[in-house]
Amino acid sequence: MAESITAARAAGATGILLVRGDSAFYAAGVIAACRRAGAHFSITAKMDPKIKAAIAAIDDDAWQAIAYPNAIFDEQAGYWVSDAEIAETRYTAFTSKKGQAVTARLIVRRVKRLNPQAAGGQDELFSSYRYHAVFTDSPFHLAQAEEQHRDHAIVEQVFADLVCGPLAHLPSGDFAANAAWLTCATITHNLLRATGCLAGPVHARARGATLRRRLVAAPARLARHGRGHITLHLPQHWHWQQAWMNVFDAVHDPPPAQAA
Repeated sequence: MAESITAARAAGATGILLVRGDSAFYAAGVIAACRRAGAHFSITAKMDPKIKAAIAAIDDDAWQAIAYPNAIFDEQAGYWVSDAEIAETRYTAFTSKKGQAVTARLIVRRVKRLNPQAAGGQDELFSSYRYHAVFTDSPFHLAQAEEQHRDHAIVEQVFADLVCGPLAHLPSGDFAANAAWLTCATITHNLLRATGCLAGPVHARARGATLRRRLVAAPARLARHGRGHITLHLPQHWHWQQAWMNVFDAVHDPPPAQAA
Protein backbone atom coordinates (compact mmCIF):
# COMPACT_ATOMS: atom_id res chain seq x y z
CA MET A 1 0.00 0.00 0.00
CA ALA A 2 2.82 2.38 0.88
CA GLU A 3 4.54 1.65 -2.45
CA SER A 4 1.31 2.29 -4.38
CA ILE A 5 0.76 5.66 -2.69
CA THR A 6 4.40 6.63 -3.31
CA ALA A 7 4.04 5.63 -6.98
CA ALA A 8 0.89 7.75 -7.31
CA ARG A 9 2.73 10.77 -5.93
CA ALA A 10 5.69 10.14 -8.21
CA ALA A 11 3.32 9.95 -11.20
CA GLY A 12 2.16 13.50 -10.47
CA ALA A 13 -0.87 13.08 -8.18
CA THR A 14 -0.84 16.24 -6.08
CA GLY A 15 -4.44 16.38 -4.85
CA ILE A 16 -6.33 14.34 -2.29
CA LEU A 17 -5.46 10.64 -2.45
CA LEU A 18 -8.23 8.26 -1.43
CA VAL A 19 -7.38 4.58 -1.12
CA ARG A 20 -10.49 2.55 -1.91
CA GLY A 21 -10.65 -1.16 -1.21
CA ASP A 22 -13.02 -4.04 -0.56
CA SER A 23 -13.33 -5.96 2.70
CA ALA A 24 -10.09 -7.88 2.04
CA PHE A 25 -8.26 -4.62 2.86
CA TYR A 26 -10.16 -4.05 6.11
CA ALA A 27 -7.08 -4.36 8.32
CA ALA A 28 -5.29 -2.16 10.83
CA GLY A 29 -2.01 -2.39 8.94
CA VAL A 30 -3.53 -1.16 5.69
CA ILE A 31 -5.18 1.85 7.31
CA ALA A 32 -2.03 2.67 9.27
CA ALA A 33 -0.02 2.63 6.02
CA CYS A 34 -2.52 5.02 4.41
CA ARG A 35 -2.25 7.48 7.28
CA ARG A 36 1.54 7.35 7.42
CA ALA A 37 1.64 8.15 3.70
CA GLY A 38 -0.81 11.04 4.04
CA ALA A 39 -3.66 9.38 2.12
CA HIS A 40 -7.30 8.93 3.08
CA PHE A 41 -8.92 5.51 3.13
CA SER A 42 -12.32 4.14 2.13
CA ILE A 43 -12.57 0.43 2.94
CA THR A 44 -15.57 -1.89 2.88
CA ALA A 45 -16.13 -2.98 6.48
CA LYS A 46 -16.60 -6.61 7.37
CA MET A 47 -20.08 -7.23 8.76
CA ASP A 48 -18.93 -8.56 12.13
CA PRO A 49 -21.06 -8.30 15.31
CA LYS A 50 -19.51 -4.93 16.27
CA ILE A 51 -20.29 -3.40 12.90
CA LYS A 52 -23.84 -4.76 13.03
CA ALA A 53 -24.32 -3.30 16.50
CA ALA A 54 -23.07 0.11 15.33
CA ILE A 55 -25.51 0.02 12.41
CA ALA A 56 -28.40 -0.96 14.66
CA ALA A 57 -27.66 2.05 16.88
CA ILE A 58 -28.12 4.55 14.03
CA ASP A 59 -31.21 6.66 14.64
CA ASP A 60 -34.08 6.18 12.19
CA ASP A 61 -34.11 9.91 11.45
CA ALA A 62 -30.47 9.82 10.33
CA TRP A 63 -31.20 7.90 7.12
CA GLN A 64 -31.46 9.94 3.93
CA ALA A 65 -32.71 8.68 0.60
CA ILE A 66 -30.53 8.61 -2.50
CA ALA A 67 -31.48 7.83 -6.08
CA TYR A 68 -29.10 6.34 -8.63
CA PRO A 69 -29.00 8.17 -11.99
CA ASN A 70 -28.62 4.72 -13.54
CA ALA A 71 -29.81 1.56 -11.85
CA ILE A 72 -27.08 -0.66 -10.41
CA PHE A 73 -27.12 -4.44 -10.19
CA ASP A 74 -27.18 -5.83 -6.67
CA GLU A 75 -25.21 -9.06 -6.86
CA GLN A 76 -26.40 -10.29 -3.46
CA ALA A 77 -30.07 -9.84 -4.27
CA GLY A 78 -29.78 -10.69 -7.95
CA TYR A 79 -31.78 -7.73 -9.28
CA TRP A 80 -31.41 -4.07 -10.26
CA VAL A 81 -31.96 -1.31 -7.69
CA SER A 82 -32.47 2.38 -8.33
CA ASP A 83 -32.70 3.81 -4.83
CA ALA A 84 -31.35 3.30 -1.32
CA GLU A 85 -30.78 5.11 1.97
CA ILE A 86 -27.52 6.18 3.57
CA ALA A 87 -26.42 7.29 7.01
CA GLU A 88 -23.21 7.56 9.00
CA THR A 89 -21.92 7.26 12.53
CA ARG A 90 -18.58 7.37 14.34
CA TYR A 91 -16.92 4.03 14.83
CA THR A 92 -13.69 2.81 16.43
CA ALA A 93 -12.20 -0.21 14.69
CA PHE A 94 -9.46 -2.64 15.69
CA THR A 95 -9.88 -2.06 19.42
CA SER A 96 -8.57 -5.56 20.11
CA LYS A 97 -5.17 -4.63 18.61
CA LYS A 98 -3.02 -2.77 21.10
CA GLY A 99 -2.17 0.72 19.93
CA GLN A 100 -3.87 0.26 16.53
CA ALA A 101 -7.44 1.42 17.22
CA VAL A 102 -8.76 3.83 14.59
CA THR A 103 -11.79 6.11 14.97
CA ALA A 104 -13.37 7.33 11.75
CA ARG A 105 -16.65 7.49 9.85
CA LEU A 106 -18.81 4.44 9.30
CA ILE A 107 -20.94 5.14 6.24
CA VAL A 108 -23.80 2.70 5.75
CA ARG A 109 -26.01 2.12 2.73
CA ARG A 110 -29.17 0.12 3.13
CA VAL A 111 -31.35 -1.35 0.41
CA LYS A 112 -34.84 -2.60 1.13
CA ARG A 113 -35.37 -6.32 0.73
CA LEU A 114 -38.12 -7.07 -1.76
CA ASN A 115 -40.69 -9.69 -0.87
CA PRO A 116 -41.02 -11.98 -3.92
CA GLN A 117 -44.55 -12.95 -2.78
CA ALA A 118 -45.79 -9.36 -2.50
CA ALA A 119 -47.45 -9.57 -5.93
CA GLY A 120 -49.57 -12.43 -4.61
CA GLY A 121 -51.06 -10.33 -1.83
CA GLN A 122 -48.57 -11.21 0.90
CA ASP A 123 -47.32 -7.72 1.67
CA GLU A 124 -44.66 -7.23 4.33
CA LEU A 125 -45.59 -6.22 7.88
CA PHE A 126 -42.41 -4.16 8.26
CA SER A 127 -39.45 -3.24 6.08
CA SER A 128 -36.24 -5.24 6.20
CA TYR A 129 -32.93 -4.13 4.73
CA ARG A 130 -29.56 -5.30 3.56
CA TYR A 131 -26.65 -3.18 4.76
CA HIS A 132 -23.34 -2.25 3.17
CA ALA A 133 -20.83 -0.51 5.48
CA VAL A 134 -17.78 1.56 4.59
CA PHE A 135 -15.09 2.57 7.09
CA THR A 136 -13.51 5.82 5.92
CA ASP A 137 -11.89 9.10 6.88
CA SER A 138 -12.98 10.69 3.60
CA PRO A 139 -13.11 14.51 3.81
CA PHE A 140 -16.12 14.65 1.48
CA HIS A 141 -19.75 14.94 2.53
CA LEU A 142 -21.85 11.84 3.12
CA ALA A 143 -23.50 11.39 -0.27
CA GLN A 144 -20.28 12.13 -2.17
CA ALA A 145 -18.14 9.83 -0.01
CA GLU A 146 -20.61 6.96 -0.44
CA GLU A 147 -20.81 7.45 -4.20
CA GLN A 148 -17.03 7.59 -4.55
CA HIS A 149 -16.63 4.30 -2.73
CA ARG A 150 -19.34 2.60 -4.79
CA ASP A 151 -17.91 3.86 -8.08
CA HIS A 152 -15.64 1.64 -10.17
CA ALA A 153 -12.03 2.46 -10.82
CA ILE A 154 -10.97 2.78 -14.45
CA VAL A 155 -8.46 -0.02 -13.98
CA GLU A 156 -11.29 -2.41 -13.06
CA GLN A 157 -12.79 -1.89 -16.51
CA VAL A 158 -9.38 -2.58 -18.02
CA PHE A 159 -9.12 -5.82 -16.06
CA ALA A 160 -12.59 -6.87 -17.23
CA ASP A 161 -11.64 -6.06 -20.81
CA LEU A 162 -8.43 -8.10 -20.63
CA VAL A 163 -10.05 -11.06 -18.90
CA CYS A 164 -12.62 -11.12 -21.70
CA GLY A 165 -9.76 -11.32 -24.18
CA PRO A 166 -6.10 -12.35 -23.96
CA LEU A 167 -5.96 -12.93 -20.19
CA ALA A 168 -8.59 -15.65 -20.56
CA HIS A 169 -5.67 -17.92 -21.51
CA LEU A 170 -3.74 -17.29 -18.27
CA PRO A 171 -2.19 -18.70 -16.25
CA SER A 172 -0.05 -21.41 -17.71
CA GLY A 173 2.39 -23.56 -15.80
CA ASP A 174 5.37 -21.54 -17.04
CA PHE A 175 6.16 -18.27 -15.26
CA ALA A 176 8.18 -16.89 -18.20
CA ALA A 177 5.34 -17.72 -20.61
CA ASN A 178 2.90 -15.87 -18.36
CA ALA A 179 5.16 -12.81 -18.30
CA ALA A 180 5.58 -12.83 -22.08
CA TRP A 181 1.86 -13.26 -22.71
CA LEU A 182 1.02 -10.48 -20.26
CA THR A 183 3.44 -8.14 -22.04
CA CYS A 184 1.87 -8.96 -25.41
CA ALA A 185 -1.61 -8.48 -23.95
CA THR A 186 -0.66 -5.06 -22.61
CA ILE A 187 0.80 -3.93 -25.93
CA THR A 188 -2.20 -5.10 -27.93
CA HIS A 189 -4.61 -3.57 -25.41
CA ASN A 190 -2.96 -0.16 -25.76
CA LEU A 191 -2.96 -0.43 -29.56
CA LEU A 192 -6.60 -1.47 -29.59
CA ARG A 193 -7.63 1.45 -27.35
CA ALA A 194 -5.72 3.83 -29.65
CA THR A 195 -7.51 2.30 -32.64
CA GLY A 196 -10.87 2.90 -30.98
CA CYS A 197 -10.01 6.55 -30.34
CA LEU A 198 -9.00 7.04 -33.98
CA ALA A 199 -12.21 5.37 -35.18
CA GLY A 200 -14.45 7.91 -33.48
CA PRO A 201 -16.26 8.80 -30.22
CA VAL A 202 -18.46 5.68 -30.17
CA HIS A 203 -15.54 3.28 -30.50
CA ALA A 204 -13.39 5.27 -28.09
CA ARG A 205 -15.67 3.99 -25.30
CA ALA A 206 -16.34 0.51 -26.72
CA ARG A 207 -15.16 -2.72 -25.12
CA GLY A 208 -12.21 -4.59 -26.59
CA ALA A 209 -14.41 -7.40 -27.87
CA THR A 210 -16.51 -4.84 -29.77
CA LEU A 211 -13.44 -3.25 -31.33
CA ARG A 212 -12.08 -6.61 -32.43
CA ARG A 213 -15.42 -7.56 -33.97
CA ARG A 214 -16.03 -4.27 -35.77
CA LEU A 215 -12.56 -2.98 -36.71
CA VAL A 216 -10.07 -5.86 -36.59
CA ALA A 217 -12.07 -8.80 -37.94
CA ALA A 218 -13.18 -6.73 -40.93
CA PRO A 219 -15.18 -8.65 -43.60
CA ALA A 220 -12.84 -7.55 -46.34
CA ARG A 221 -11.30 -9.24 -49.41
CA LEU A 222 -7.68 -8.87 -50.46
CA ALA A 223 -6.78 -8.58 -54.13
CA ARG A 224 -3.18 -8.61 -55.35
CA HIS A 225 -2.18 -6.75 -58.49
CA GLY A 226 1.07 -6.40 -60.32
CA ARG A 227 4.30 -5.50 -58.50
CA GLY A 228 2.91 -6.39 -55.09
CA HIS A 229 0.12 -3.84 -55.12
CA ILE A 230 -2.66 -4.95 -52.75
CA THR A 231 -6.24 -3.71 -52.78
CA LEU A 232 -8.55 -4.23 -49.83
CA HIS A 233 -12.19 -4.53 -50.89
CA LEU A 234 -14.62 -3.67 -48.10
CA PRO A 235 -18.26 -4.75 -48.36
CA GLN A 236 -20.76 -2.25 -49.68
CA HIS A 237 -23.01 -0.51 -47.18
CA TRP A 238 -20.92 -1.88 -44.31
CA HIS A 239 -22.12 -0.23 -41.12
CA TRP A 240 -18.63 0.36 -39.68
CA GLN A 241 -16.92 1.44 -42.91
CA GLN A 242 -16.52 5.09 -41.90
CA ALA A 243 -15.02 4.16 -38.53
CA TRP A 244 -12.60 1.75 -40.23
CA MET A 245 -11.65 4.38 -42.80
CA ASN A 246 -11.01 6.92 -40.01
CA VAL A 247 -8.37 4.57 -38.60
CA PHE A 248 -6.93 3.79 -42.04
CA ASP A 249 -6.61 7.45 -43.01
CA ALA A 250 -5.01 8.32 -39.67
CA VAL A 251 -2.23 5.71 -39.82
CA HIS A 252 -1.46 5.67 -43.56
CA ASP A 253 0.17 8.35 -45.66
CA PRO A 254 -1.99 9.75 -48.46
CA PRO A 255 -1.38 8.19 -51.89
CA PRO A 256 1.27 9.93 -54.01
CA ALA A 257 0.03 12.56 -56.41
CA GLN A 258 -0.30 11.38 -60.00
CA ALA A 259 1.74 13.16 -62.61
CA ALA A 260 -0.29 15.34 -64.96
